[in-house]
Amino acid sequence: MRVRAVSVGDVVVGAPEGPLALIAGPCVAESLALCREVAAALKEMAAEAGVGLIFKASFDKANRTAGDSFRGLGMEEGLAVLAAIRDEFHLPVLTDVHETWQCPIAARTCDALQIPAFLSRQTDLILAAANTGRAVNVKKGQFLAPWDMRNVAGKVESTGNRNLLFTERGVSFGYNTLVVDMTALPQMRQIGYPVVFDATHSVQRPGAGAGGSVSGGQREHIAPLARAAAAVGIDALFLEVHPRPEEGLSDAATMLALADLPSLLRSIVAIDSIVRPSAGLHP
Repeated sequence: MRVRAVSVGDVVVGAPEGPLALIAGPCVAESLALCREVAAALKEMAAEAGVGLIFKASFDKANRTAGDSFRGLGMEEGLAVLAAIRDEFHLPVLTDVHETWQCPIAARTCDALQIPAFLSRQTDLILAAANTGRAVNVKKGQFLAPWDMRNVAGKVESTGNRNLLFTERGVSFGYNTLVVDMTALPQMRQIGYPVVFDATHSVQRPGAGAGGSVSGGQREHIAPLARAAAAVGIDALFLEVHPRPEEGLSDAATMLALADLPSLLRSIVAIDSIVRPSAGLHP
């Protein structure tokens, strides 16, 4: 199935002749120093693996499990950090938006706006993000079927914006548990837009850590799920990474250690090089 290629800065996602893309960075922009450390390492790793890199960090995480959990630096300081990363490392940047008024402000700095999974049916938010003209990455809600994303596509397309990505990040399976239906990836791709697999949030156990005050996770399953998704066929891999995951201020249980990324990227690229031609991802 041929899809519409989407440009995020100078990274093209879904181009028939192009490489796999990587969307990666810490869950939250904890500080400029941390983001610089991560961006520098990611840029080197992505170049070595031959993949396009989009730097990801959230200026605010409005959907933390507990009200007193760290949410980020706030919009002004958080976007300033992303702007500094964009300028210093010459990388396109992506961030979450949670409210309509945030979209035009974030779009001044960011190359892509991300709709969190919990908000993937919020029409006004999707329209506000799409109306900026920036690429829009919509994470499929844990409660949605892959074919439901056709309605999301219709909302974005109604604005004239066709720079759309769909991200799979697991579906609810009972309490505090997510599972990944790998058939969701080709089913979403049939809608005509590039598909992304979020390997880190897919191993999350929502609200299952620290007595229910934070989300838990099973980091050991990140690599197997990422490899499985590459074998099915994806256009980009999404990973939240941190040099010291256990010290992360958000999603500590599910971020991948930076040191573990090079070997994972090598295996993903190797699988992708075999799968893409046979799966019709390349002409």
